[in-house]
Amino acid sequence: MMDFALTEEQEAVRKMVRSFVDKEINPYIQEWDAKGHFEPGILKRLAELDLMGVCIPEKYGGSGMDYNALAIVCEELERGDTAFRTAVSVHTGLNSMTILQWGNEFQKEKYLTPQARGQKVAAFGLTEPNAGSDVAAMVSTAKRDGNDYILNGSKTWISLCDVADNFLIFAKTDKDKGHNGISCFIVERTFPGVTTKAIKGKLGIRAGNTGEVFLDNVRVPAENLLGEEGEGFKIAMSALDNGRFTVAAGACGLINASLEASLKYCHERKTFGKEIGKHQLVQQMIAKMAANLDISRLLVYRAGWLKNQGKRNTRETSLAKWVSCDAAFEAANDAIQIHGAYGYSNEYPVERYLRNAKAPVIYEGTREIHTIMQGEYALGYRTDKPLNKMLPAWPFEE
Repeated sequence: MMDFALTEEQEAVRKMVRSFVDKEINPYIQEWDAKGHFEPGILKRLAELDLMGVCIPEKYGGSGMDYNALAIVCEELERGDTAFRTAVSVHTGLNSMTILQWGNEFQKEKYLTPQARGQKVAAFGLTEPNAGSDVAAMVSTAKRDGNDYILNGSKTWISLCDVADNFLIFAKTDKDKGHNGISCFIVERTFPGVTTKAIKGKLGIRAGNTGEVFLDNVRVPAENLLGEEGEGFKIAMSALDNGRFTVAAGACGLINASLEASLKYCHERKTFGKEIGKHQLVQQMIAKMAANLDISRLLVYRAGWLKNQGKRNTRETSLAKWVSCDAAFEAANDAIQIHGAYGYSNEYPVERYLRNAKAPVIYEGTREIHTIMQGEYALGYRTDKPLNKMLPAWPFEE
């Protein structure tokens, strides 16, 4: 039986992260956003609060909470700014949870444990300049050379590119096998031949670090191969189930932030002798935000419930990501409309919300990709089978 009532622990997590955001992000985020500054101190504070491995088992250095606790953390962080939710999405959702699912004990001890403790920061390298939605079009290569692999290529739009200590890098070990020729590697920044460069001039998420990773004859120990050769595509898709889950949860936070800002302004601003909240068309926009917040949260919690059961959740996570990210963009757009001319300036946070809301509609599966996926599920053209390696069900066994 599905029960989405929050536990006392989850309520405490929400309260803690909300307080953290109000004290340590909201007072400074406008300045960081304007300067395009990523504040690494936030990650250190999240580590001190045991939030960099919130859903990683305690035996691997995590907090051992369930997957919906991770959703709550991501929602509250994005209520502050998308940049810091993105950091947790990438570090925990895309990287650490993937090592938890696919890694061997050596890899979990060496990489997952320090990441879950926040001692190391992790990133995810799948996208290339000419390979986004079409993963098989990647050109990065990995060639076996004795006890090592030699990696060459580049990745782009990589969050935490200049900050991360460890990367999950996908490359082709067999260029003739398409999807089945892709493999995944744990790559350390300190490996010779790894360089990074930040991307400037972004529309939104300006307080985040995003950029390119270059691999020039990078020698990676064979023991850093995650899973088996040729399993990279399966690993990437399972990682996206986790990353998309955190993106969807974050979108709830942006809807909530847009709603909170709009409610405040509705009570402050008067036109035609009454609060603008008294006008029915404004109420319509407010009602839509409130409804979409509930809808999006329920979709996220259902996906989290399936994760807690150790069940495949690709369809449910895709639906949550698609619906919540579209709703977040709509909520931010309506929030600007409610604020009128003031919403068009950075005097109020809603213009930043709209800029930030666009990227999640694109990354980790565009709106169009998720639309096609849901259509194929409904028509019976697409079905999911359990992977040979699933995330561990919660509560975790020690």
